Amino acid sequence: MDDRFRYRKDREAYSAARVRALEALLIQKGIITDKTVDTVLEVFETKMGPFNGAKIVARAWVDSAFKQRLLDNTPKAIAELKLPKGMAGAEGEHMRAVANAPGVHNLIICTLCSCYPWPVLGLPPYWYKDPTFRSRAAREPRAVLKEFGLDIAESVEVNVWDSSAQIRWFVVPERPAGTEELSEAELETLVTPEAMMGVAIAKAV
Repeated sequence: MDDRFRYRKDREAYSAARVRALEALLIQKGIITDKTVDTVLEVFETKMGPFNGAKIVARAWVDSAFKQRLLDNTPKAIAELKLPKGMAGAEGEHMRAVANAPGVHNLIICTLCSCYPWPVLGLPPYWYKDPTFRSRAAREPRAVLKEFGLDIAESVEVNVWDSSAQIRWFVVPERPAGTEELSEAELETLVTPEAMMGVAIAKAV
């Protein structure tokens, strides 16, 4: 492996320590307060996160007209739903949705850095920002998906969408079979961030 892609084994603890040190320095200089970080985290725990994406996907599963509007003009369609204010701000600018289908599977990456639609997916996972994932997923998406436990048949077309500051993509996964009797609220529980990123599929419990 290229040395640029090697990580220290304690990288999580190391990163956390650096964050704490940076936060303390910013508080000391009066740039933020001791409540600032907690306030931001609360927003992404209660207002902006994958629970919004689950609502959007579930509505698309039960309403084909909404699904088409979502694919045609994602921000406008999202605005129809009763979601928290600010869906189009703070990493939600220019969101676009793509839909999986029986012969098509979509995968979302960001080759440049870690652009990600926070309002519908929450904060990006560590591996999404990893240079190895970003480069390999662009070159060999089927192999990477298989490592995630998703073996895509050769007959299925795999499309890779590269998020950026201009467009932040997310996936409308296929509705699982056997869920015809489930309510929209029950369908929401089947939608995971990973399915909306394309590294997993939505599965009925």
